Amino acid sequence: MKKNIIVTGGAQGIGKITVRELLVAGYAVTVFEFDTEALGELRAELQNENLLAITVDVSDEEMVKAGIQQSTDHFGRIDGLVNNAVYQVFKSFQELNLQNWNRALAVNLTGPFLCVKYAETELRKSHGSIVNICSTRALQSEADTESYSASKGGLLALTHALALSLGPDVRVNAISPGWIDVSGVKKKSLAKQYELQREDHAQHPAGRVGKAEDIARMILFLLDPANDFITGQNFVVDGGMTKKMIYR
Repeated sequence: MKKNIIVTGGAQGIGKITVRELLVAGYAVTVFEFDTEALGELRAELQNENLLAITVDVSDEEMVKAGIQQSTDHFGRIDGLVNNAVYQVFKSFQELNLQNWNRALAVNLTGPFLCVKYAETELRKSHGSIVNICSTRALQSEADTESYSASKGGLLALTHALALSLGPDVRVNAISPGWIDVSGVKKKSLAKQYELQREDHAQHPAGRVGKAEDIARMILFLLDPANDFITGQNFVVDGGMTKKMIYR
């Protein structure tokens, strides 16, 4: 019986590439995705018997409960959870309305809480691993990112709280990606590859802008039971960008 990993927001961007890499690595994967257009394209593209792709809004408690049950019934187990689903809106603080704010918190923070809550029993059985996709904006900010930054800061705190509450049965870690170019890894109606410039790459001590594969590889590392001494941590994967001092 293959190990089953749930990936939320798994039909586009980092989530989609992670799903692909997990399947290649021999895992079964359950995708929770609210965008039905993107979900349909993912099913058509991957066509893998080890993939279960279902419509779930992670902020909806009943949909999460049903999705967790469907995943368990289909694969017989849950071995990992990647909380990747995200809602982003970048508006000036005065233009940011309560609906935007609440939606960001609902998807980015309440969603992971609900997914962990209802997957906990199966994750304890399997001594599984949770990976929360956070952001470097949990640690530093740009203007007009209040709802996103606050929700990711909350997710970072939730990570270490859960590591203590669920340990030693379940490990819980976070990844904070920096600039990861996923402009071409979206549903067909939105995909438009951004033309990266020399200046874009030069901002990174590693010499390039990040790719979704960079995050997927870290996710696989943290899901691996061989790395069971790692929990409660946040891994910044940003090509060194947030360590670079800029004076002009």
